[in-house]
Amino acid sequence: MWRRSGARALLLLRSSIHRPLPPPPSPLRALTRAPPPPRPLSRFLSSSPEPLPDAGGGAASASSDPTDAGEDGLASDPTEAGEDNLASLWEEDAGDADDVFAADASPDPADAVVDEVLAARVGAVVESTPEDQIPSALADMVVDFNEPLLAAILVSAAESCSGKKLLLLFKSAGKNNPAAKSLANLEIVVDKIADSDEIDKMDVYLLWDLVKEMGAVPGSVNTQVLNKLLAMFWKLEKSKAALEAFDMFSELGCAPDGDSYYLAIQAAGRKSMVDAAWRVCDGMISSGCFPDGEKVGDIVMFFCKKKKVKEAHSVYITAKEKKVQAPTSALTFLVSALARNDETINTALELLEEYQGESLKDAGQSYAAVIHGLCNTNNVEDARKVLMRMVNLGPAPGSAVFNFVITALSKNGEMEDAKGLMRVMENQGICPDIYTYSVIMSGYAKGGMMDEAHALLRDAKRIHPRLSRVTYHTLIRGYCKMEEFEKALECLKEMKEDGMEPNMDEYNKLIQSLCLKALDWRTAENLLKEMEDGGLCLKGTTRSLIAAVKELEMDELSKASQEAYCEKLETACRN
Repeated sequence: MWRRSGARALLLLRSSIHRPLPPPPSPLRALTRAPPPPRPLSRFLSSSPEPLPDAGGGAASASSDPTDAGEDGLASDPTEAGEDNLASLWEEDAGDADDVFAADASPDPADAVVDEVLAARVGAVVESTPEDQIPSALADMVVDFNEPLLAAILVSAAESCSGKKLLLLFKSAGKNNPAAKSLANLEIVVDKIADSDEIDKMDVYLLWDLVKEMGAVPGSVNTQVLNKLLAMFWKLEKSKAALEAFDMFSELGCAPDGDSYYLAIQAAGRKSMVDAAWRVCDGMISSGCFPDGEKVGDIVMFFCKKKKVKEAHSVYITAKEKKVQAPTSALTFLVSALARNDETINTALELLEEYQGESLKDAGQSYAAVIHGLCNTNNVEDARKVLMRMVNLGPAPGSAVFNFVITALSKNGEMEDAKGLMRVMENQGICPDIYTYSVIMSGYAKGGMMDEAHALLRDAKRIHPRLSRVTYHTLIRGYCKMEEFEKALECLKEMKEDGMEPNMDEYNKLIQSLCLKALDWRTAENLLKEMEDGGLCLKGTTRSLIAAVKELEMDELSKASQEAYCEKLETACRN
């Protein structure tokens, strides 16, 4: 009877706190829960027993059903039948009470009653007390902390108290009752410190010490708590502390997830600890546990910036095998980084296959980087193939991409192919720019094909009203190389007529060529005067060159005159 009443009282107390009141029991249930009198005593005291009331409260008549007859066919005693019914109901209900009592024998701490007045009082003390006095203030209150009480105080105090105050409250409550230091309550403290506008370094280190202490008990720390610590160390630029926390995952009974690896890599990167970052990244690759695609892209770009392009490529490829796709921006960054390295240009070329369908519209920069890299390594044929692929399949190349290949072809003297690509440009609706004409003219001039170079100049002038100085300079140098000085001077004159004033480079080249190859100091001296009139100053060495050639000629003339005078004297003597 006491066990049953105690169980029902505990149930009523719990339901009054956490649930609405249950509906009142039916009259029949209330009746059947009354304890039955012992059967022998009832028979002794009652010679003419009253029938039991039914559910409606009326008298129940004795049964006349043949099934109620005993073995001899006579009707059973009504008192005995009623007692049997009460006994069976008592046994059934007593069994239910035993089950309820057994369930309440070890109550869930979360169902414990929270004294809201006490919680508010403790919260007020924490809020008003200076941080360094909180432990003593709580000790003076003599509060019997439990997990729900501490949770209620932490939640209410989190709105107005600092993270350090919550941390001190948590530690003080844990000293009072270690069971109050639950993972759920720890997460409240961690969230408060992590979400602060300005994260306090000392708070984070105190929190880290607490986490290490709690981690000695299995299940007291989880991966999410450690990840938030990693993020805080990252923001504080405490790379070594972040790496220490990452290395202790296993010791604290946690397994790193993709975000753990990402945060540790980023934290190491804040101090340019590239080798440490790669150690973490290598573990991520081995585990096959990657963060989301955006974060994988950040990791790829980080290693590219740190000149670890091969490592960045391995991250990209392994993540893709695990169905984690980095964004197109990261792929473009990776391809460009690989294309700048002679050893990895072919890897960059292979990665162009990653662009398919809609992504081709964003592939222009990657294709341009690969073509430029191939040209720099003199792999002009592959560069031309990639360019023609762009022309036929996309993305549409611009003039700069054409110029990469045209320049490489012109340097190699493949002038027909270079001129052919210029025609492809025009067919694509791209007007060859001045650079295009200049680089092809340079190729012709290098090969001594000055007529073709000058003809191209005339073509360029029909399209572009004003050319660059480099265009004329290319022709002047070419004519000087071929020792066609008259044409070089004509080109200088044409340059002036087209509104382009020659600079010191053009004059210097012409004067040097005239002096060293033609020994024409007179023309060189005229050019010097022309320069000075234009406000240009010739280099001292070139000016001295004019004087030296002039002096040499005078010496030659003097020597010739002396020889002629001697010859005349000898003739006169003979006569």
